[in-house]
Amino acid sequence: MLKLSNIIKNYKAGDTTVNALKNINIEFRKNEFVSILGPSGCGKTTLLNIIGGLDRYTSGDLTINSKSTKEFKDGDWDTYRNHSVGFVFQNYNLIPHQTVLSNVELALTLSGVSKVERKQRAIDALTKVGLADQIKKKPTQMSGGQMQRVSIARALVNNPDILLADEPTGALDSETSIQIMEILKEIAKEKLIIMVTHNPDLAEQYSTRIVKLFDGNIISDSNPYEVAEYHTTSPDSKNRTSNKLHADKKTSMSFFTALSLSLNNLMTKKTRTFMTAFAGSIGIIGIALILSLSSGIQTYIDKVQEDTLSSYPITIESETVDLTSLMQSMSDVTSDDVNHDLDKVYTNSIMANMMNTMMAEVQTNNLEAFKTYLEKDDNGLSDAVSAIQYGYNLDLNIYKTETNDGVTQVNPSTIFSNIYGNTTTTNNSPMASLYSTGLKVWEEMLGNQDLLNSQYDILAGKWPTSKDEIILVVDEKNEINDMVLYALGLKDPEELEKVMQAAGKGELYESEETSYTYDELINMTYKLVLPTDSYQYDEPSKTWVDKKDDNIFMKSVVDNGLNLKIVGIIRPKEDAVSTAMNGAIGYTSELTEYVVNEINSSEIAKKQLENPDIDVFTGIPFVTDSETPTITMDDVNAYIETLDETSKEQTKAYIASMTEEQIIALFSEQMAPKTTDATYEGNLELLGIVDLNKPQTINIYANSFEAKDVIADNIEDYNQKMTDEGKDEYTISYTDMVGLMMSSISSIINVISYVLIAFVAISLVVSSIMIGIITYISVLERTKEIGILRSIGASKRDISRVFNAETLIVGFVSGSLGIIITMLLNIPINIIIKAVSGISGVNAALPVAGGATLVLISMFLTFIAGLIPSKIAAKKDPVVALRSE
Repeated sequence: MLKLSNIIKNYKAGDTTVNALKNINIEFRKNEFVSILGPSGCGKTTLLNIIGGLDRYTSGDLTINSKSTKEFKDGDWDTYRNHSVGFVFQNYNLIPHQTVLSNVELALTLSGVSKVERKQRAIDALTKVGLADQIKKKPTQMSGGQMQRVSIARALVNNPDILLADEPTGALDSETSIQIMEILKEIAKEKLIIMVTHNPDLAEQYSTRIVKLFDGNIISDSNPYEVAEYHTTSPDSKNRTSNKLHADKKTSMSFFTALSLSLNNLMTKKTRTFMTAFAGSIGIIGIALILSLSSGIQTYIDKVQEDTLSSYPITIESETVDLTSLMQSMSDVTSDDVNHDLDKVYTNSIMANMMNTMMAEVQTNNLEAFKTYLEKDDNGLSDAVSAIQYGYNLDLNIYKTETNDGVTQVNPSTIFSNIYGNTTTTNNSPMASLYSTGLKVWEEMLGNQDLLNSQYDILAGKWPTSKDEIILVVDEKNEINDMVLYALGLKDPEELEKVMQAAGKGELYESEETSYTYDELINMTYKLVLPTDSYQYDEPSKTWVDKKDDNIFMKSVVDNGLNLKIVGIIRPKEDAVSTAMNGAIGYTSELTEYVVNEINSSEIAKKQLENPDIDVFTGIPFVTDSETPTITMDDVNAYIETLDETSKEQTKAYIASMTEEQIIALFSEQMAPKTTDATYEGNLELLGIVDLNKPQTINIYANSFEAKDVIADNIEDYNQKMTDEGKDEYTISYTDMVGLMMSSISSIINVISYVLIAFVAISLVVSSIMIGIITYISVLERTKEIGILRSIGASKRDISRVFNAETLIVGFVSGSLGIIITMLLNIPINIIIKAVSGISGVNAALPVAGGATLVLISMFLTFIAGLIPSKIAAKKDPVVALRSE
């Protein structure tokens, strides 16, 4: 069964070679109780370690069932120890942080036994040694005799063929020693027990065979094994033994077992484990705080971008000036180059050059073709654009619904014209400039409802959804500019006139503060009047007459106008940096389309469109620049013939002495055909006639600055395509105002990112080094545990796995602790940021994905940091490890 042939074991002790075993030759039966006696240092324990596969012989051969172990690899020895050998140590060598049951189960976990079977077999083994009621205790809660019984149960649980006992009673009193020896004697009836002892009395009393060693040699054997005995062994017994010792199944510790061992070990040192995890989490906390702030700032920047871009879209006009070229021209004009002597004062034609450049840079954009392109599904802009708004040269004529005291136009506002009259040339008041430019109150809303929802809170009512619904916009303080209130007719315009008069006298005017409930404002109505509705056809003159000054006519027009009802009141959100609407009243694009279509279908609009050469208001043809009225002498003579006889004679006498040139010059003004100062384009604008397919402006709202760049690139691609197709007149020119204002943001963000990355890298390196050191300390503390695991068949890889599991646990706890602390710190951080900066939109919050990633990074880094210590642990000599304390 087990045979040692010429076994020699030498140790190196400095420069000296120690011969621990010298030509040991011995063979054992399959079941007997062998005691090895001898003085200290004679090689007893070394012989036991070689038989158990913990130590390697220098030369000779250890034969198991006639199979040599000379070619055994580490894995073969691990399997041999796990399946065929059980160890019982003098100092018990139990793992203190595991329960009694777990200590006994450990060898079975390496054998791949299922959890249910593992538990049952461990309980059976403990029952066999009389400890069935102690399975939940820790070894430190037991007596020495009980711990030795646990050690025996652990040695027996895997049903080994060989039980190796190294001084099993050395640390026990006499009574307990006898109890342990009785257990071993009973086991020896079925198994081979080899016991090393210093107690010859116990050996004589319980052993069936005593082998004495001295100075590395066997000097006596009380019952040597005879070769003839092998042939009397039953075939079944031989087969059972052979199959057991030649088990091919390799030992392997599951990762969950490694986690359990490491977790239990860490839990025995809760305070140190927590401090270690906390120290490891400091780097994670720093990174997590940076990520939280970065996320909050990025969210704020995204909001700023979205809000800013909703106020500053990419605007493309039908006629535009390239401001980039204009600015370049200005810089060239103000350059330091001097092209003349410095002996006189010379002119610097800045204004002339600027005007020349401006006129040269005026470009016409074909917005009809570009609108068609934008409305295609395959233009690649859908993900970059939040909204596209088409602008037309069209004002909505809005009137107050109440007409009993006359009609009151609220848009375009007439309050300044009523105060200052129809001219501002003699009035230098700042308010006069408002009259000249008009007061913008009504504005078409963006078509992106999600963007509007992100910028505004609904105070009452709802958002407009149809052409006859409008919405009122208040500011952050629920206030409306009094100028808007005057323009909307909510305050008496006469009060504004009094304010102006008082200001002109240098006096103060106390305006009465007013307030309105939501219910008072909701459902207020206004009347929409089409520009074409203000004209009436005059049959006698065959022309259209302007009736705006006819109050009776306009009252009827206003009364029959489209009702526009306020259906909601909105206010900018507290964290909105900029908003998409500048006016006080918002309406839908559906209303714009309705007005355009109604105007174009009116009789006066049709008449003007059908007769582009005739002014519908006078019936007189338009005069083009190329038309210069000329007359000839025949025209003059024909005209004179139309006069009465007296006038005819007088005229002929008057021109008799004149030349033809003088005569033609005299009659040119008198005979010139009637003309009009109006133009066809002017009449179209006056009547509000526009083509929906030909916008005057196109506003493209980008989702972000990156999306704005995508849009700009897309426009460049469009221009290149038009150029390639020979359609240069279709190319688009525009000025990117946002790009001019915000071009440095990306650079700033990149610099900040690089600094944060450098900071993060330093934190991670420091944390990794610390975790590596702590793991190495753990290896030193658990050296005996390493020896115990190796003695029951754990491989070097299993040992590495145990410490890798520990680093992963520490990494997980560090990462999780760092995330929790970060989340708690974010609360006061947000309060401080708001208090110091006054910005409420920056909310430091760690993204879920970022938190999970940091935990994984923490685990990965601690795993990497623990690789070297785990390799050191795996390479430890199990014999040396078992001797450590």
